[in-house]
Amino acid sequence: MISSAHHRKSRGAALIAVIVLISIVSLACISTLRVISFDAELASAKIHGSRARQVAEMGIAVGTNSGITKRFDPLLHRMDQEAGEGYDVEIISEGGKFNINFIIQQEDKELLKSMFIKWGLELDDAQVVVDSLIDWSDPGDETQLNGAEVDFYKKEGRINQPFNRPFYSLEEMSLVRGMNLIERVKPDWREWFTIWSDGPLDVNEASSELLAVAGDADTARTDIVPETVRGPDGVLGTEDDVPFQDAASALDLMGLDPNAPEAARFTAAAPLNETVRIESTGFAEGAKRKITVIVRNRAQNPTLLERTEEIIP
Repeated sequence: MISSAHHRKSRGAALIAVIVLISIVSLACISTLRVISFDAELASAKIHGSRARQVAEMGIAVGTNSGITKRFDPLLHRMDQEAGEGYDVEIISEGGKFNINFIIQQEDKELLKSMFIKWGLELDDAQVVVDSLIDWSDPGDETQLNGAEVDFYKKEGRINQPFNRPFYSLEEMSLVRGMNLIERVKPDWREWFTIWSDGPLDVNEASSELLAVAGDADTARTDIVPETVRGPDGVLGTEDDVPFQDAASALDLMGLDPNAPEAARFTAAAPLNETVRIESTGFAEGAKRKITVIVRNRAQNPTLLERTEEIIP
């Protein structure tokens, strides 16, 4: 009986060992399948992502073509239902933003100061930021009344600053004394500035808010300008747009004097004839890639100024 009980215990132990072994093997198989599935998904994502990028490049080629003269051109949008791929291209003028280098070149302190005060800065802080922006960009070492030159940045542990040249990017602006205050009161300040436009603010492209700041007016007076440009359908970049042929006409509508010094802050460029940002989003089997280029003189001898790529979730 003792021997029989011993055998039963042995068989029971063996059975448990087999069950444990089967469980381990099952877990290993499941893990392997998951790894294989992940690798397959990763490979598929790479393939589709690569294809989406290629399609986005096709969109860029179309967008930079001088034959595209209207924002609503159907060639800017393509969808191949059978292949599950396509692109959407948007052409945006840089003239609808303030060119920081142009403003500084024109020594238009009042524009920057009034802008920063409207954003929420105190007068003293606004003067510091404005003078520091000028000191960063001018070629000399003479400090503006409220500005910052080499000595200030040295105390901050920053060498070889300021650069004493025009800004090459908006990120350089964030290095200037006082720009941390701007970041605090206006986190989206970069949406207001560019370094690529031809200079003055384009009345055919700028928002009512920017027009109001440039004209030292309120938006109740400037709303009429973008409303007029957009035409009856209220959408910019469609066939019924009515762009201004000159800035003076837009200023008249806003109740501003076309002969006032502030008028130099405005221009009226023909659509798509100035520096533009071309954004092409390509998609293929669920993957999306976006390519953005900034192109100058697109209609004749285009010059590529900037290019970025990003993955769209």
